[in-house]
Amino acid sequence: MSGSSIIRRPDIQRLLADAQSGQFEIVLAEALDRLSRDQEDVAGLFKRLRFAGVRIVTLSEGAVDELHVGLKGTMNALFLRDLAAKIRRDQSGRILNGYNAGGLSYGYRVVKKLDERGEPIRGLREIDEDQAEVVRRIFREFAAGQSARTIAAGLNREGIPSPFGGAWGASTINGNLKRRSGFLYNEAYIGLLVFNRLQMRKDPETGKRISRPNLPETWQVVEVPHPRIIDDELWDAGQARKKLYGGMKLHHRRRPKHMFSGLVRCGCRKVTRRGMARQSMRDGSEKPVQHRAPRARGSDMDPIGELPYGPAANGRPHQGPDRCQHPTTRRYTAFRRFSLRSRRHPNVLRVVQIY
Repeated sequence: MSGSSIIRRPDIQRLLADAQSGQFEIVLAEALDRLSRDQEDVAGLFKRLRFAGVRIVTLSEGAVDELHVGLKGTMNALFLRDLAAKIRRDQSGRILNGYNAGGLSYGYRVVKKLDERGEPIRGLREIDEDQAEVVRRIFREFAAGQSARTIAAGLNREGIPSPFGGAWGASTINGNLKRRSGFLYNEAYIGLLVFNRLQMRKDPETGKRISRPNLPETWQVVEVPHPRIIDDELWDAGQARKKLYGGMKLHHRRRPKHMFSGLVRCGCRKVTRRGMARQSMRDGSEKPVQHRAPRARGSDMDPIGELPYGPAANGRPHQGPDRCQHPTTRRYTAFRRFSLRSRRHPNVLRVVQIY
């Protein structure tokens, strides 16, 4: 619960609702910042309560009026900004001393230790060997050519809990290149602490904290080799494979030319692609597809004349879509004819399913 916004504070919302229904006449608080430290929220709260005939009285300011709302609201907002700056300065100093200042990554556990004054030392961590072995397994399998989806499926089959206790997903392993999140981008596994990668801003409409990436030149990176889990060779192998397809936008990827390319199959031929093609796989790689060059446009074309049917696998001339008796080819041919008629007659509202 934060005093910087009243949107996500249900008791404040209930107080406003009760004030509108006339259940009380005075709101008593220790100070104005106990209600909110946001200038907009304080002014709005004062305005709504005054409309409902309710006064605000505090032990520090007494009866609150417009002067208190303006001056104390500004002072409270400045205090909140200074407090955030002090917290970040403390976290930055902790990073420089080799202590963790953020959340705990998977593969580590918190070390509880006291200093000479009896105060807890915050930011200490050590390797959790059971979880660290899972991290090494993920990097080994990914560097060996397995996709993140396949790795996650294997971990789920073995009943290994994810960092949040549920099922593993591909996004947990892949992460985000821009934010450097996920297992494969987590530089803590190679002994690096990175601070100031993100900045948190609160949405004034919803009160939720929104993260925004900072520029790389503003990052604070400190080398801490003792809690290292992944060696340089394995890390470089994983990053090299990520660069092959990671971060590539959809309109830059190689995609099929036709909707059914590589999907519709027939017992008389291999695939519907034209000539020698490459089929995109789920992990971003491409697999060559063996297919002989098609004949000229004519009997070995579909009804629209776009997709070739190609020769038979045994070297015999293909029978063509109209004479091929394989059920897959007959369904596909009928579907293409229906699509052509639908384009010529846009008022067709009924969809025919051919078995």
